[in-house]
Amino acid sequence: MNFIQNLQRSIDYMEEHILEPITYEDVAKHVYMSSYHFHRTFSLVTGITANEYIRNRRLSMAGQELSVSDAKVIDIALKYGYDSPESFTKAFTRFHVITPSVARRAGMKLKSFNRLLIKIKLEGGTIMDYRIEKREGFKLLTKVTKFRNEIISEEGNTEIPDFWKECGDNGTFEDLKQNASNYDIYGACAPISKESTHFDYGIGMEFSGDNVPEGYTLWEVKPTLWAVFKCIGDTGDCIGATWGKIFSEFLPGSEYSMMDDTDFELYSEDLDADCFCEIWVPVEKKTYA
Repeated sequence: MNFIQNLQRSIDYMEEHILEPITYEDVAKHVYMSSYHFHRTFSLVTGITANEYIRNRRLSMAGQELSVSDAKVIDIALKYGYDSPESFTKAFTRFHVITPSVARRAGMKLKSFNRLLIKIKLEGGTIMDYRIEKREGFKLLTKVTKFRNEIISEEGNTEIPDFWKECGDNGTFEDLKQNASNYDIYGACAPISKESTHFDYGIGMEFSGDNVPEGYTLWEVKPTLWAVFKCIGDTGDCIGATWGKIFSEFLPGSEYSMMDDTDFELYSEDLDADCFCEIWVPVEKKTYA
């Protein structure tokens, strides 16, 4: 089953349980994905998070019900997952731009958020350059921290760039160089576990030492097949844009599927001048039943 089918299954599951207390972690379990990879895949393909999808669908349905029924606002609020009329009114007004009481008046316009149907339309005329590379396992000496899965889709979030700046200011890169086999820099990320609401992100270099210094982590990258993409641009904005193309163009149309394991950004002096970094994605050949 490919990731597009998994996404559609996740939407079907959310719709079937839309009036129940579900989160994106629950949905990820249903489609056998880690919370981290599900959150990233869903948000990059649809442009919203799974939690936003659930919230928008509930508020859309609540608006429809308010306009055609005599049910009390508190009853509708409870039905759609809100524990008080105040919290419901605040969310409802933000979504529909009118209050629940105003929504009941005849002729009022309400916003509609319909059920999603995932379709990736592949058209000619664009080329996404990539290469497939088989690489043996290797070890990175890394400075690791944990980030919330949600930051992947939070527009303007600077937590990861701030972490890079912190490592530049506190001598991390000098420490890494003392134990490095070369000076290529990696930004590695991986789910902590399938159920975790956080992921590990490590800044590191290939390790050639014997002892891991205090405060650092030895990150082992498994031997695997990689799809490698160049991020063309002058700033880190090109990384997010490249990930978007990976999910919307490469994965649906290629013979490869993404593995639920470490992926990384590679920063190297050997890259072309217009290449900000490379994204390395662990892949395997798709299997068809």
